[in-house]
Amino acid sequence: MFTFAAEKYKIMFSKACEYGIKASIYITGQSLHDRKVSLKDVAKAIESPEAYTSKILQQLVRNNIIHSDKGPTGGFSIEKNGFEKITLSSIVSAIDGNALYIDCGLGLKKCNEKKPCPVHNQFKSIRENLKSMLETTTLKSLAMDLEKGLTFLKR
Repeated sequence: MFTFAAEKYKIMFSKACEYGIKASIYITGQSLHDRKVSLKDVAKAIESPEAYTSKILQQLVRNNIIHSDKGPTGGFSIEKNGFEKITLSSIVSAIDGNALYIDCGLGLKKCNEKKPCPVHNQFKSIRENLKSMLETTTLKSLAMDLEKGLTFLKR
């Protein structure tokens, strides 16, 4: 599970978002070497069921994060000019929307500045730091770390 932990609070992405981030990083790494990848390759690389991975990849294609080409030379890829531009925040927004940035840390429906929950103020700074990290982290930087062996996608 992909989590951002700070002190005792955790912010979590949905399972679909976790797979979407991992798939995008994997596809970027392959695209850096001008390789397109199949659904089967992506699902295996991120340890995700193929049918579920297919739905996630379709969402990423619809949101112009990855590209899909059909036919014998087809597959999933990311355009070279997208490597530097695509950030984690675009993937999170495409799959989970903006709930991560606005929902209450305790899941309360009416938590806000005027009527905060017990962790509202602490959670606000964590959320702001997370948003900043997601907006400044590119797929290329993550794929490069993966290629160098500094990070990994499988357990």
